[in-house]
Amino acid sequence: MKIALVGATGLVGSEMLKVLEARNFPFTELIPVASEKSIGKEIMYKGKKYKVVSMDQAIAMRPEIALFSAGGSTSLINAPRFAENGTIVIDNSSAWRMDPTKKLVVPEVNGSSITRDDKIIANPNCSTIQMVLALKPLHDKYKIKRVVVSTYQSVTGTGVKAVDQMMNERKGIVDGPMAYAYPIDLNVIPQIDVFTDNGYTKEEMKMVNETVKILGDSNVKVTATTVRIPVIGGHSESVNVEFENDFDLNEVKRLLEEMPGVEVVDDIENLKYPMPKDAHGKDEVFVGRLRRDESQPNTLNMWIVADNLRKGAATNAVQIAEYLLKNNIV
Repeated sequence: MKIALVGATGLVGSEMLKVLEARNFPFTELIPVASEKSIGKEIMYKGKKYKVVSMDQAIAMRPEIALFSAGGSTSLINAPRFAENGTIVIDNSSAWRMDPTKKLVVPEVNGSSITRDDKIIANPNCSTIQMVLALKPLHDKYKIKRVVVSTYQSVTGTGVKAVDQMMNERKGIVDGPMAYAYPIDLNVIPQIDVFTDNGYTKEEMKMVNETVKILGDSNVKVTATTVRIPVIGGHSESVNVEFENDFDLNEVKRLLEEMPGVEVVDDIENLKYPMPKDAHGKDEVFVGRLRRDESQPNTLNMWIVADNLRKGAATNAVQIAEYLLKNNIV
């Protein structure tokens, strides 16, 4: 079993290495791939050094699985090249997510949709992953009509440059590299990605379209506002869900507790609720602040938090790879 990691030196690629090690993913050879300037550099995995190779070298080595975290343009060009050579690609970019011929997968939600014919599998947007994991058992039981979500997203979702910008600002360094159009420390920026013709950002439309695709139900209506905040550790979401059928709060809590990958933290008497600092470095999606929306019937409010680099990216990709192995797809 050979596994390629494309984008091995990036923020998500580095996290994928941690997840592969933590979950003891079984492979015989690791093939790190990065940009031309990184070729020949060495990365460490379980105490062993691996040299970064070029894309062409990695494709020629015919790995069984390639984990991609190197941006959409790189994926559009090179994922098909790996696939044509027999490799199953799990792609973390937005390149293939809404392609009708490609599966968009959160293993606990729709892993069973993967078949042997799927050579390029898309990893969803980080904010979408954590939300659909909590929505899935509730949709199955009560049928979702509409979701209103506002996100509070970590700077790590932008990358190292954004983390550096925030840390520089906290040190009083005002002439450092800028990942955003505005300062992020002591600020909130209600824009993630570029604006589209309808006034929504690409990030917001990703949440709208990906949620419908993953749940497999075009009747689910979603509207989103995505916001960047000066936090490291994970993304938070305020989610308002209207159902076709009424619900019991105790049953909602039980359904969420029984959902693989979800941990309920909902004890307001003791001030227990999900926060990014507690989700940091963890694979679970944390759900709390469960309460009925008293302004209209059959509607639930909840607060969802997860580490965007773990379940929101690296962990979900590795879990897809694990699913392939477990079901003899690779």
